[in-house]
Amino acid sequence: MQTKIISNISEFKYKALSFANTFDICCFLDSNGLDDRYSKFDCLIAFGHQDKLILKPNEDSFSALKNFRKKNNGFILGGLSYELKNEIENLDSKNQDGLNFPNLFFFSPLHLLIIKGKKLQIISPDANDIFKLIDETIVKKDITDLKVNIKARLNPTDYRNKFLKIKNEISLGNIYETNFCMEFYDENCEISPIDIFIKLNIKSPTPFANFFKWNDKYIISATPERFLAKRNQKIISQPIKGTAKRSENSVEDIKIMKSLYLNPKERQENVMIVDLVRNDLTKFAIKGTVKVEELFGIYSFKHIHQMVSTVVCEIHNDTDNIDVIKNCFPMGSMTGAPKIKAMQLMDLYENSKRGMYAGAIGYFDNENDFDFNVIIRSILYNSSNKYLSFHVGSAITHDADPEKEYDECLLKIKAILEILQNKKGDLI
Repeated sequence: MQTKIISNISEFKYKALSFANTFDICCFLDSNGLDDRYSKFDCLIAFGHQDKLILKPNEDSFSALKNFRKKNNGFILGGLSYELKNEIENLDSKNQDGLNFPNLFFFSPLHLLIIKGKKLQIISPDANDIFKLIDETIVKKDITDLKVNIKARLNPTDYRNKFLKIKNEISLGNIYETNFCMEFYDENCEISPIDIFIKLNIKSPTPFANFFKWNDKYIISATPERFLAKRNQKIISQPIKGTAKRSENSVEDIKIMKSLYLNPKERQENVMIVDLVRNDLTKFAIKGTVKVEELFGIYSFKHIHQMVSTVVCEIHNDTDNIDVIKNCFPMGSMTGAPKIKAMQLMDLYENSKRGMYAGAIGYFDNENDFDFNVIIRSILYNSSNKYLSFHVGSAITHDADPEKEYDECLLKIKAILEILQNKKGDLI
C-alpha cells in the first residue's frame, strides 16, 4: 500500500476512472464532497479482479455470495438486482428485459484506490506503476453528437390509466402505498459510458454516485439514496420519500423546502416506508435497538430537495452481513407496503423488468463493514446489443394525483434527459 497527497482531486479521480475503464471490471464510487456522516471515504475506485463471482444456473444467489465472501475477506464490490426478490419471496416477473444484467455480481479487486480529502491510498501489487499510468492518462471527451432516441414504455395517458387502477388497489385495501415505475429506453444506440457518467456526475452530483462496468454492461448512476450500511455493529438505512424541485431564487427555494417538510402527502409516504424499514430491521436487530434517528430530514441537491429519514439498529457480532442485506432487500422505498403484495402488483402493472434499477451497488470492506446505495436516477447500458435504459418511479398513495406524480418522475430524470440531449416533448 502507498499513500500520496493529490492536489487536484477532481482531475485525478476522472483520470483514474478512465484508466480503470480499460479493465473488464471496474467500480467507481463518489460522494462528490457532499456531507455524509456515515461515509468512510470520499471516492473509491476499484479495477481488475483477483476473483469474481459468476452465478451458476439455478444457484441460490445469497448462498453463492456468502461462499464468495468467505474466500475473499478484503474489499469486494458488486451489485444486487431487484429481481433477487424472486429468490427471497414467491414472486416472478415475466416482463421484458433488454439489458440482461446478472442478478448478482461481485469481484475482489486487484487494484484499489481510496481518496479521503487530499489523501490517496493505493492498495495494489503494482502501486507505483498504477499511479504513473493514471497520471499519464488523458481523459478523452466524446465530441460527437449523441444519436440517442429516447422512447417511453408508457405515454402519459397509459400512465394515468394504470395509476388509477393502482389507486383502486389501495381503495380496496390490497396495499397502502407502492412505487410505480416506468422505463425510458433506446434499442440501438452507441454512447461513451465514461463521458456520459462524467457529464452526469458534474451536472447532478450526489453522495452515492457510481460507475460500474461488468464486461459489456454499465451502470451510470447519480443516485442520492443509501440502501443499507454497517458501521461496527450499527446498521443504517436512509429511505427517500418526498421530492420537490429547487428554485434559483434563494427565498423561494427556502419556501419550497419548508413546504416539502410540511406536506401531508409526502410525510405520509415517508412515514409508511420508515415503518416498513423498522419492521425489516427487527428481523435481526438486538431487541429494543431499532430507532428512527432522523424523521423527515430535508436534503438539498443540485436540482431537487429530498425528504430523507434515517433508521438504525444494533446487531450481534455473529450476525451475518449477507443475511442482514437479504432480510431488507429489496429496499422499502422502491417497493411499498405491504412489501410482498406491492411487489407482486407492480410486476403486473409495470411493463418492463426493473433489473438493476431499484437494486443496489456497494461494497463489503476489510473491517467487516458494508455500504450499498439504491440504483435510481441511473442509466443502464448493454454495449453488446446497444440497449440503453433508465427507469423512474414515484409513490402512489390514496391521495396521490397522477398528473403531479408524472411531472415528479420527469423532474427526477431531468439531468439524465439533458445529458442525453433530449427534451420533455420527445417522450410522449
